Order: sequence, then structure tokens, then C-alpha cells
Amino acid sequence: MPDITLTTLQACKARGEKISMLTSYDATFAAAACQAGIEMLLVGDSLGMVMQGQDSTLPVTIEDMAYHTACVKRGNKGAMIVSDLPFMGTATLEEIYRQSAMLMRAGAHMVKLEGGAWLCEAVTGLAQRGIPACIHLGLTPQSVHVFGGYKVQGRDAEAAERLKADAQALEQAGAAMLLLECVPSTLAAEVTAAASVPVIGIGAGPSTDGQVLVLHDMLGLSLTGFTPKFVHNFMQDAGSIGEAMAAYHNAVKDQRFPAPEHEFNT
Repeated sequence: MPDITLTTLQACKARGEKISMLTSYDATFAAAACQAGIEMLLVGDSLGMVMQGQDSTLPVTIEDMAYHTACVKRGNKGAMIVSDLPFMGTATLEEIYRQSAMLMRAGAHMVKLEGGAWLCEAVTGLAQRGIPACIHLGLTPQSVHVFGGYKVQGRDAEAAERLKADAQALEQAGAAMLLLECVPSTLAAEVTAAASVPVIGIGAGPSTDGQVLVLHDMLGLSLTGFTPKFVHNFMQDAGSIGEAMAAYHNAVKDQRFPAPEHEFNT
């Protein structure tokens, strides 16, 4: 697979070709994902739950994130690596710069931050310093206690308008990509159509420029037995993990995933 760059992703958006993304936490699975055609690897703070057995992403540290980013880099074969700033990594502008630099030195090509328009100054500063930023909007797991649980966001008109305004402001500030989690499909479609940068969705319907799933969810693995509505188990019809990854990649590319049963409505 040729190296995936921001130019590659912009070209995909321009021609309407969907982008495939999976979480990855180690070298072996990173290599397998690349072999299956996956274009973006997200070193997510979801590792706190699926790798460490935590009950949320909050205990994950920047040291954890840098370690797993370095592991993924060693197995990567051309995919773009995006790494999360962990809980409170966005507490101050100084922390954002410090932690983003740690992740880029570990092997990330882009950093992902959870938040809204209040991150605009940081996004501009990161871009000026050569660090592309993806901003995570909608259900942001680091704010689970503010939301009162893992709930769909943007269902009422006021919340929808606020999310659209945040997306526009962040793009203007220099965001290289947006990620929408657990928002109604109609809202995600509006944000995607208005944005000139790629928009990746998870539980955001079929109209986003690409899709991401947590690797373990895609393989039908769960510590709790709970499967989110937006997840499909691609392992159930596959003979190997590599086949499951390829099936996911192809389903995203062919626009067969997500299907209507994976969507949220207003």
C-alpha cells in the first residue's frame, strides 16, 4: 500500500471514495490492518478499555499513548497513524503542544483532540508547528461524566447547530480532519457536506467521508458483552482476522457499511 497522506485523504473526499480506519494498539495488528488495505490507524485511548481493562478512557496517560503509538509505527506499512491526546491532555495550550510533540515523536502523523470550538487556538498553533489535528466531536468519551453516560449527541436543534458551528470554526482554525461519534445521520451528512476536510464517522451514518471502528468491536470481542448499535461483527463470516479486516475495509469502500440498522436518528 502506498503511503497514505493528507493529500490522499483529500483526494478520496473529492472523488467520493470512502476512507477506512481502524483502531490499532500494537505492531502485529497494525501490519495485518495494512495488509487488509486499511488506510488509517487510530491509536485510540480506547486502549484503556480494550487493552487495560479499565471502565473508561480516563485512566490512560500520555506515556501509555506514546508507547502504543511507537508499537503501531513499527508494524505500520503505509497507513496514516492518528493518535489520541488522553484525558486532560487539552487542559492547557502548553500541555497540548507538549503531548502532541510526544505522540509525533513516537510515530503519529496526526493527533486527535476531543472538544469544540474552544480548541481553535490550539488547532491553529499545532498547524503552524507542523502537527495536523483531527478534532473529535459529538460523543466525546473523555466527557462521559458530563454527558451522564454514553449518549447520542446533537439530537435537538440547539445541540445540532452548536456542533455544526464548532465544526466550521475548527476547520477555519486549521483542523485537518473531523471525527463525529454517535450523532444522527442527518446531522453528520450536513457537517460532511459543509466541510472541505475529511470527516470520519463512528455511529454517524453512511454519509461521512470514512468510517472508523474499534478493532475489538469489529472482531466481535467484548469484555462486557455489550455491543454498540453502530458495530458490525465482521469476524462472524471470516476465516481469519485478516479476512475480517479486509471485509470491513471493502464494506466501507463499497458503502455497504454502515447499514441502516447502525444509524441513529433525531
